[in-house]
Amino acid sequence: MKSNVSKYQRPEPAPVNDYFQRRDGAEFAGTHLLIDLWGAANLTSETRIEAALRAAAAAAGATILAVHLQRFAENGGISGVLVLAESHMSIHTWPERGFAAIDIFMCGGCDPYAAVPALERAFEPETIAVNEQRRGLVP
Repeated sequence: MKSNVSKYQRPEPAPVNDYFQRRDGAEFAGTHLLIDLWGAANLTSETRIEAALRAAAAAAGATILAVHLQRFAENGGISGVLVLAESHMSIHTWPERGFAAIDIFMCGGCDPYAAVPALERAFEPETIAVNEQRRGLVP
């Protein structure tokens, strides 16, 4: 049987799911949200913070692989991270200022914006700022 593909011409490989996203005509590795909460509550409770991050990850459709939270004795602030199959979520709190900095980076079919209402319910901020960065934007 004779092939119609020359020895120098290779067929295109089957597409691999690299979990890059495609939106608005752009292709990129994932969506990275930088979220600032001001006038926030519940910033010193490890239990409350872990529950909030877990709820936010679930709302976004993410898979939690590991959780680590660290309390800082000098002001009661907490830093923590959820390692996700789809990337990560992190939080850093300054309870003395009512401030929390949260970042959510997700690839694949997850929706990091769906996590925001869970964070608002848990921390009850007076003000919230959400900034998006598309990581790994394909030129």
